[in-house]
Amino acid sequence: MLKLLFGAAALAVLGACAQQPAEPTREELVARGEYLVNNIGGCNDCHTPMTPQGPDMAKALQGSTLIFAPLVDIPWAPTAPSIAGLPANYTEEQFVAFMQTGLRPDGSRPLPPMPPFRLNEDDARAMAAYISTVPRAAE
Repeated sequence: MLKLLFGAAALAVLGACAQQPAEPTREELVARGEYLVNNIGGCNDCHTPMTPQGPDMAKALQGSTLIFAPLVDIPWAPTAPSIAGLPANYTEEQFVAFMQTGLRPDGSRPLPPMPPFRLNEDDARAMAAYISTVPRAAE
């Protein structure tokens, strides 16, 4: 019994000393966000102008008139705003919250076709980190 108690205590101490995963570096966060934005989230499908060959990546996330519309009469956004460098008037924290809740900082929701994302915090932070690095269009 005593051996069992010491063994359990030793495992508890070792478990407490186990190395916790390190927070990702900003570079790692941006790289993960780039993957999520460009391969999973579909952000370029609406927020990047389209050419006959697909999204014009020279104008990535600069905003665009949508080339599709619903077949039924529903509220619909005819354009997607620029999100390059983060959406206008958003902090990175506000954008992370938006990607987790679907709510803008003022409490409103965007019109379709913007999906009501409910990302986990890690994915939202990674996407916001990447989007914040995408150059805005020259004004």
